[in-house]
Amino acid sequence: MIESIYFAGGCFWGTARLFSLVPGVVSVTAGYANSIVENPTYKEVCTGNTGAAETVKVDYDPERVGLTDLISLYFRSIDPLSVNRQGGDCGTQYRTGIYYTSPDDAPVVEAMLATLQRRYSEPLAVEQGPLVNFYPAEEYHQDYLVKNPGGYCHVDPQLFREARELTSRCSGGKEELRRRLTPLQWEVTQNGATERPFVNEYDDEFRPGIYVDITDGTPLFVSSRKFNSGCGWPAFSRPIDESVLTEHTDTSFGRVRTEVRSASSGSHLGHVFPDGPQADGGLRYCINSAALRFIPSADMEKEGYAEYLPLIDQK
Repeated sequence: MIESIYFAGGCFWGTARLFSLVPGVVSVTAGYANSIVENPTYKEVCTGNTGAAETVKVDYDPERVGLTDLISLYFRSIDPLSVNRQGGDCGTQYRTGIYYTSPDDAPVVEAMLATLQRRYSEPLAVEQGPLVNFYPAEEYHQDYLVKNPGGYCHVDPQLFREARELTSRCSGGKEELRRRLTPLQWEVTQNGATERPFVNEYDDEFRPGIYVDITDGTPLFVSSRKFNSGCGWPAFSRPIDESVLTEHTDTSFGRVRTEVRSASSGSHLGHVFPDGPQADGGLRYCINSAALRFIPSADMEKEGYAEYLPLIDQK
């Protein structure tokens, strides 16, 4: 099944050429996204009065290239802090953005932007959200750099070679893991992203059971230590055992926090804060649902976690 994602990355000539070279990309279409004028022309878009962004529709085979791989390449092709300017082009039509038509893509895009933001103290200038509309550009804009090899292009030529050779970021023995995880689970556990608060899977989950590492099944937390912190993510007062976690200093976003990782897999889980229930140690382990798998107590024995059942009723 072919899927689509839309990238606004400055002049669409270079962006279209870049993604056309990626193995697994089926087709690219240069066009105008989120216009307030129906079916605008290039001349109209250049006035800045249409609200449109020069955008490339990328149709890809998810069995050959992942959404996270495409977004990673996109990030490398733009200056994510530049407002309405990429390369030598200036104007609202040259703003940057990622637009999607599938709701399933939203948490992945948001998580990857959160990961990118960790590298900068200034706010990103990259829009994200559902696609409002998309109008293909005039025919002479399609495959422009193929028709005009010496034409203007703001994308670093080095990226073209890398696009041709793009392989999944799960290389190095992680191919099987990448296949098992959803794009959001991969981005959170392997790249330190943060999922959306309040709408994740286990924020409101309070049934008796155990929470294990989504990547390798290691038991991490139990329901008896889970509490409603109001933070929007699953919160626990303590892990099953301190040895199952490792802590690391995180200085992103201009503040010092303590990152929590799974000791067995090295997967990013979340952060720990000193504002938890004082009666149970005073800590709050704020954990991404995407890093966990919940097993209800009724299923723990058949899934091999019977020895942890006594912890479920522990106070």
